[in-house]
Amino acid sequence: MRYVAAYLLAVLGGKESPSNADIEKILSSVGIEADGTKLSKVVADLKGKSIEDLIKEGREKLSSMPVGGGAAVAAAPAAGAAPAAEAKADKKEEKKEESEEEDDDMGFGLFE
Repeated sequence: MRYVAAYLLAVLGGKESPSNADIEKILSSVGIEADGTKLSKVVADLKGKSIEDLIKEGREKLSSMPVGGGAAVAAAPAAGAAPAAEAKADKKEEKKEESEEEDDDMGFGLFE
């Protein structure tokens, strides 16, 4: 992903077809060491292609991906957390009642 991002930055910077050295320069400026084989593969795969067309294709692919399944998974832990939240609330109420009793005599215990 970092190689593609650096490639896009180079294109936005005015390079029509960025070279390996251009991308390595961008990555090294933020402290990332480039892997030569991965970098060469990205440059070879993107060479001669329009970035606008690639982004358009990517959006089309993402639009066909299902995204509705995540809500059911997220709801399951929330349902399991409800009894735990109720138990915590009960404990807080008990502690609050105890602390109110202690506050009535301000800790002196005159009538004990």
